[in-house]
Amino acid sequence: MKYIRLNTLFWMFVFHTSCGQNQTAIKKNVIKSETKDTVTSYGPNAMVRKVKQDGNGNILIAASWDGVFRYDGKSFTNLTSKVGSHRFWDVLEDRRGILWFASTDSGVYNYNGKTFQHFTTREGLANNRVMSVYEDRAGNIWFGTGGGVSRYDGRSFRNFTTREGLSNDDLTTIMEDKTGKLWFGTRGEPCFYDGKTFTVFKNKDGKAFNNVWSIMEDKKGNIWLADNDGLWRYDGRTFTKVSQKGAFAIIEDKNGNIWTTGADEPPRIGQAWSLSRYDQKSLYDKMPAVTEIMSRGPALLGILEANDGSIWFGAVDGVYRYDGKTITDFKSKESQK
Repeated sequence: MKYIRLNTLFWMFVFHTSCGQNQTAIKKNVIKSETKDTVTSYGPNAMVRKVKQDGNGNILIAASWDGVFRYDGKSFTNLTSKVGSHRFWDVLEDRRGILWFASTDSGVYNYNGKTFQHFTTREGLANNRVMSVYEDRAGNIWFGTGGGVSRYDGRSFRNFTTREGLSNDDLTTIMEDKTGKLWFGTRGEPCFYDGKTFTVFKNKDGKAFNNVWSIMEDKKGNIWLADNDGLWRYDGRTFTKVSQKGAFAIIEDKNGNIWTTGADEPPRIGQAWSLSRYDQKSLYDKMPAVTEIMSRGPALLGILEANDGSIWFGAVDGVYRYDGKTITDFKSKESQK
């Protein structure tokens, strides 16, 4: 396995369908299958938008039309081969060990290890284009969709749209901070929700951010926003633009360093994207020290720090791992030719 430079990309998104706002009790749509999981020694070759880790330390990889994979350190298992080919965007393991698979063409699936349950607008989901799935501290599952945000309490859905105060109905990311506020990134303006009202989040010039793809809270309680215009930090009073480079994903590692993926300039076809690390010792300097770990043609996407400290990140052609010295890809020999 080795890293290969690619020079082509399509970067397309599927847009809106319908939305709803009422709380809806669901009827179970259970899928049973005797088909065996597909297990291989290599990973997906499709665009990987999100990389997560489950409670057992396995790596979970949402790989567009290829499916959602679990990597146990030896082999890759396609967890969604039983439900067919869909455009998977995000994956989550909840506190009960249930896996959730978000797709942008067929709503959401959950998987208890034996059967799948399928959620669409028929079951009460706001929209079948789902880009984000998140569990809050109360155990509710939130879905960022193309028609608002949906909250699922295990029995029913409640949907929020611009009619309830949401800033934009096209969601990209969800994050709950230490105070319990839920932050929503959208294809328009981001906002946060305190359980009663939505508030649009604006920068120091009074202007709203746009196309916020990732929101994170660091160990000190600062809120970080990654958008097409750069990387921002908010300490509760002041906004600081940490980088002019566009940012897609953002994480804080165990040592307090900030990692991002994103375009080196406003997004355009054929431009370079980078995996970057901002040193925690200089984060508050006017010019933070940044190390470019990898630069290549588009695109570099979701990031994860695994339990062993390695950094996993998605790309247009699969998933990669950086162990602090080398970058490893997991594509088949055929796809490397």
